Amino acid sequence: EYLKNEGYPPLKIRGKRLQGGEVYVSGSVSSQFISALMMVAPTMENGLIINIRDEIISKPYISLTAKLMEEYGIHLKWEGNRIKIKPQSYKPVSFKVESDWSAASYWYEMVALCPDAEITLLGLKENSYQGDANLVNLFKDLGVSTEFVSNGVVIRKAGKPIKKFFHNFIYEPDLAQTFAATCCFLHVPFIFSGVQSLRIKETDRIEALKTELKKLGFVLRETDSEMLEWDGERCFVEENAVMDTYDDHRMAMSLSSAAILFKSLTMNDPHVVSKSYPNFWDDLRKAGFRIEEV
Repeated sequence: EYLKNEGYPPLKIRGKRLQGGEVYVSGSVSSQFISALMMVAPTMENGLIINIRDEIISKPYISLTAKLMEEYGIHLKWEGNRIKIKPQSYKPVSFKVESDWSAASYWYEMVALCPDAEITLLGLKENSYQGDANLVNLFKDLGVSTEFVSNGVVIRKAGKPIKKFFHNFIYEPDLAQTFAATCCFLHVPFIFSGVQSLRIKETDRIEALKTELKKLGFVLRETDSEMLEWDGERCFVEENAVMDTYDDHRMAMSLSSAAILFKSLTMNDPHVVSKSYPNFWDDLRKAGFRIEEV
């Protein structure tokens, strides 16, 4: 039942215990549907068998869900494209939540753009369950080193970037915007594959990246529905360009580092960062950025 406008929250839901059984879901759209089914499955009267059709994108996020469920006492069986979860109870445990590697990517971007930069990020683990922790390896190619210390990581500008960057983001789609912006700002041409899920995120992130980076003089192109590339083509930089964020926290944060190169940056709706990193702008101030609302 819609409490205000039809088709929009808030909703009133009258529930009953779910029976469970067997479902079929596409793995080519979003891992979030699969994670949601997995988390509720133990509470179902008959448990749940999840059959995943098509190619599984963002597979590390499903693995993260499975590992955390196991931390809380849930036993599941995952073989191929089939996940079987019997009815059982979650068990309370003491658990320290790790910091977010996706959020860390924006600091890696800044270090990549700043000679002699060094930043300490707290709460990140070397043996992380998070698939986005792979950014440690990816940013090596863009001249950023990572040192794991007892309470987090120290990242440094440690070398020159490679001449061209290639990567399949099928398993780390939330990093694609960060790397698109970083490569452009470093003048490193790139070819990204596995980016088809970016079309159905908070916004069409492919179109958003093409539009906003063009304002800053970079012409990105799609070669097909799964690929995004920049071959080094430039265009005129818009005078006094204003960045749009498309109600997308990752657009705002990935573009913020442009202020390092362009000395000044104006951004609409900066508060979208509250979805995943509400203190982002405050942390930038601590790092020496001058930020003011206009």
